[in-house]
Amino acid sequence: MEENKNYQPSFLSFSFLKYDVPAGLVVFLVALPLCLGIALASGAPLFSGLITGVIGGLVVSVLSGSQLAVSGPAAGLTVIVLDAVTKLGRFEAFLLAVVIAGVFQIILGFLRAGTIGNYFPSSVIKGMLAAIGIILILKQIPHAFGYDKDYEGDFTFIQMDEENSFSEIVNAINKSHPGAILISAICLIILILWDSKAFKKLKTIPGPLVAVVTGILLNFLFNASFPTLALSGDHLVSIPAINSLGELKSIIVMPDFSLIRSGDVWLVAGTLAIVASLETLLSIEAVDKLDPMRRISSTDKELKAQGVGNILAGMLGGLPMTAVIVRGSANVASGAKTRTASFFHGLFLLSSMLLIPGILNMIPLASLASVLLMVGYKLTKISLFRDMYKAGKDQFIPFLITISAIVFTDLLKGIAIGMAAGIFIILRRNATHYFFRNGDSSKRVEPVTITLAEEVSFLNKASIRLTLDELPPETHVIIDGTHSVYIDYDVLEIIHNFKENAHYKNIKVELKGIKEVYRVGAH
Repeated sequence: MEENKNYQPSFLSFSFLKYDVPAGLVVFLVALPLCLGIALASGAPLFSGLITGVIGGLVVSVLSGSQLAVSGPAAGLTVIVLDAVTKLGRFEAFLLAVVIAGVFQIILGFLRAGTIGNYFPSSVIKGMLAAIGIILILKQIPHAFGYDKDYEGDFTFIQMDEENSFSEIVNAINKSHPGAILISAICLIILILWDSKAFKKLKTIPGPLVAVVTGILLNFLFNASFPTLALSGDHLVSIPAINSLGELKSIIVMPDFSLIRSGDVWLVAGTLAIVASLETLLSIEAVDKLDPMRRISSTDKELKAQGVGNILAGMLGGLPMTAVIVRGSANVASGAKTRTASFFHGLFLLSSMLLIPGILNMIPLASLASVLLMVGYKLTKISLFRDMYKAGKDQFIPFLITISAIVFTDLLKGIAIGMAAGIFIILRRNATHYFFRNGDSSKRVEPVTITLAEEVSFLNKASIRLTLDELPPETHVIIDGTHSVYIDYDVLEIIHNFKENAHYKNIKVELKGIKEVYRVGAH
């Protein structure tokens, strides 16, 4: 399909249902264990993760500013949520903070704070995508081997069970389950073949669905004929069963509005609003880069949608939500075209909770691991590293630093480190590329002409001062700002100070297109 940054299909566009429904099914399969695992990691009721996943699909997708982003409970918020629930003492108090955080996000949307996402370097965003891919692979290998005493959804390097990404893999290999290995291997082969040209005619049926059904059937076979290979208990998906509307009502928890004056509640709400908004903006930016149609999402609209989603999540007993890169990338990789895919993922989540919890609880985690292993591989292909290397060291270095930082810490810390590296390189590049210079004062080739760039900011201040200070005596220098649209006040002040004092070194200075500056304190 041709690239069109302005093309925004209407919601529930029937022309794309053949792509969006299968993609929604795949995202549902990815989201289900993550919703449960993140709730467990957050110290919250398991059902709260599912509530947020449903709201992210059925509500946020309708209001979203992105065609391909998928919202739900986020692994990046688990530590914050766990600390907040512990600090506030009651889950109902935490839910009130989630509601207030949603109100803050709506306000941020109206204040057009979504533009913050435009200031994240491309190298950092691509590094984040690659790191997520690597983490998915590292975290799913234990499930593929049939051993992981930690829950699904723990995406930090140092896990809450005191293991790390690598030690968990070693444990999984040492305590592997042959049935899980067999199921994951067969499912992975199916997914690889499904992506090949030989299976092109079968691609109307989503490969991950085939892999999951195959995993269920294989486990039935193992139970019937090879009991030592059969999987049960912790090796299978675990979703709470709801047998009546009364049970559903008893599960839903409401926020306690009597705590509205609590300073701790407002502090947690502010923290959630800031962190969730940043994670959403990063995810939106990343998903836009994956979009084959190269559409540009409305980040302000997305913040408002997230705000509405978090208000509803808090009111119904759910966890806070963000746009989630794992689900968004799985959505893109599955061929989704519009927001309808996210809507169907929410619909499948709700239907599964109400209608078929028993069937879902038959799905081996090993078959889901194979699905996520493929998603991880697609995010961190060797070709991405090769392309970033060809783009030059200014792109490649922060790209690698971001990947390493995220893999060995967590998502938010890693992005912060990657941003610091990206900003440092931008500062260094700006410090050396603010002008074009003709002439060589050391060889008395005069005049030396310094032609300033279109934008000269305060970031160039130190290097401009150093360049002018290093001009030898008796130089003739022309500083040309006629092509500059903007020259920072600090830079103008340095230039004029240099001109005023140049006679001490017998330097002749000519200024072109350099305006005068107002001297603060001058009379």
